[in-house]
Amino acid sequence: MKKLTVFFLLIFSFKIFAQVNPNDTIRVENYPKDSISVEKNSKSDVQVLTDIQESNAPVKAVKYNPTKAGLYSAVLPGLGQYYNKKYWKIPIVWGAIGTGVGITLWNQKQYTRYRNAFIAQLNGQPHEFSEIPGITAEALGRTQDRAKRQRDYAIAVTGLIYVLNIVDAVVDAHLYEGRKDPDLTLKPAIIFDEFGNQSSKAGLSFNYRF
Repeated sequence: MKKLTVFFLLIFSFKIFAQVNPNDTIRVENYPKDSISVEKNSKSDVQVLTDIQESNAPVKAVKYNPTKAGLYSAVLPGLGQYYNKKYWKIPIVWGAIGTGVGITLWNQKQYTRYRNAFIAQLNGQPHEFSEIPGITAEALGRTQDRAKRQRDYAIAVTGLIYVLNIVDAVVDAHLYEGRKDPDLTLKPAIIFDEFGNQSSKAGLSFNYRF
């Protein structure tokens, strides 16, 4: 009986020892404290409001002064087109005026030659055309008149091109704002015959919204 009692006591003691583990520890983890970084606002409320107003403000349309554009083209042909940022027109203006001036100078040179020969023929003096058979003062007179007429035509055409250069610069500067207006559009379109008598044709559609 004593042995049985001692046996139960040993078993009971073993269970108690098994329940108490000296290695058990309570782990305490130190988590970093939550922190909210507060950044100082570098802009004041007035500056923020100003930035919002500037971002929402309508885009200002670029305008060109027609008077200034015309004066530029009058001083130097093509300069008004440069002012209007129509760079592709500058070679056209220079080429047209340069061609007119070249034709004028060439005809003036021819007129001077035949004029001197005509005067020398009338005075019975030798000239550069004296060796041509059958040359007469009448023929030299007609030739000089033709050269003079062609010179005058070239001057008139060159002057017209010069004036058109000024008008183009003025009109281009005046209509620049209209071309940038989204309510004003000019685009290709197909034109249909409402009555069906003719086939549809290609054309341009001009729309303006009030």
